[in-house]
Amino acid sequence: MEEVEAVGHDGTSASTGFTRRALLGTAGAGLLVGAGAGVAGAVAYRDRPVEGAAAGGALGAGRVPFRGEHQAGILEPQQARVQLAAFDLVDGAGRDGLRTLLQRWTKAVERLTAGEPAEEFDNQVALDAGPCSLTVTLGFGAALFDKAGLADRRPAALEPLPAFPGDALDPARGDGDLFVQIGADDALVTVHALRTLQKLAAGTAALRWQSAGFARTPGATARPMTGRNLMGQIDGTNNPEPGQDGFAAKVFCAAGGDGPAWSAGGSYLVFRRIRMLLDHWEELPVERQERVIGRRKSDGSPLSAPAGSGEGTPVDLAAQGPDGGLAVPSDAHVRVAAPAGNGGAAMLRRGFSYHDGALPDGSPDAGLLFLAFQADPRRGFTPVQRKLSRGDGLSRFLRHEASGLYVVPPGVPAGGYLGQQLLEG
Repeated sequence: MEEVEAVGHDGTSASTGFTRRALLGTAGAGLLVGAGAGVAGAVAYRDRPVEGAAAGGALGAGRVPFRGEHQAGILEPQQARVQLAAFDLVDGAGRDGLRTLLQRWTKAVERLTAGEPAEEFDNQVALDAGPCSLTVTLGFGAALFDKAGLADRRPAALEPLPAFPGDALDPARGDGDLFVQIGADDALVTVHALRTLQKLAAGTAALRWQSAGFARTPGATARPMTGRNLMGQIDGTNNPEPGQDGFAAKVFCAAGGDGPAWSAGGSYLVFRRIRMLLDHWEELPVERQERVIGRRKSDGSPLSAPAGSGEGTPVDLAAQGPDGGLAVPSDAHVRVAAPAGNGGAAMLRRGFSYHDGALPDGSPDAGLLFLAFQADPRRGFTPVQRKLSRGDGLSRFLRHEASGLYVVPPGVPAGGYLGQQLLEG
């Protein structure tokens, strides 16, 4: 969802500053391909320092603090690899079982993100690696609240997402009681962290689904550059930036807002697995691909501006081409997703590409693991996706195959554990 309104930090964060990193994602933040769905997600930011690699050390030395106002993995620089997974509570686990599990996960994740072996179930797969900027971000699905006896604490904004035109969702690859986003700059580190969480969950929660994704590896380009998605488009333009007015209000739940008190400082995460119909897309000439998006493939400049003007050039939706028609077509992605037509809806997109081989017909099983953080999906993802699914020319080249909505609790304070605000607030 590339053209969703850019928003910025409103001064409520305890952070000492934000630094924009090289835009790394392969299917990332700029295009919202298809729904809020888009090929969105390559840009990410940080509100606290990343130690080690950021100070000039080896890539594996990068370390993201586990504790803070918000969970790690939202504002930090996007890593090169991700493991996404969801777990379901087993029958009878209840609130006490959930609390014990989250306490065990907290202990293990804090050690792993510091580059230390987990005390339990450490298979030594990542023994030779540093923390590699590892982050683990937790979310709660709607069904968890009933299973754990917490129905009275379920937020109203966690209502099921509506069905969108063209959805072809597989329930087995979406939803779930507990969601984890595990990011790092090394694939072994992400897999090791997931295996640790899975083993610690045995007897309390069972793995429901798992997906692996990737973005551009830090340092892969000679200079910081916006990444490209699997369609070859520069993808990362116009993601909300923490330095702009209203950022926190768009991305994080506010204290005293219409949500439950325990969610203040948290967020909502929409997950969509979006397969790109790459065989069909690649049959189009470049000029036609550019008209579907509304931007040039070479440098991301809008079709309303001269070639070479760059991706940061504002899109002029009223501009006309040499033939007198709209320079940016009426169904171009950037037009349909423009803030003016979506009530200013905004999300912080942090998606990753995936490529899982070939389908039975030989076509690629590849696309985007779309991730978007927002203060309220009813005012963020849902209205934008509804419009894109009905009028975006790009939607002809996408299939939404899995979906999930989760409330992301606030960060972990000193001495606390993941999700403590919900269980004990």
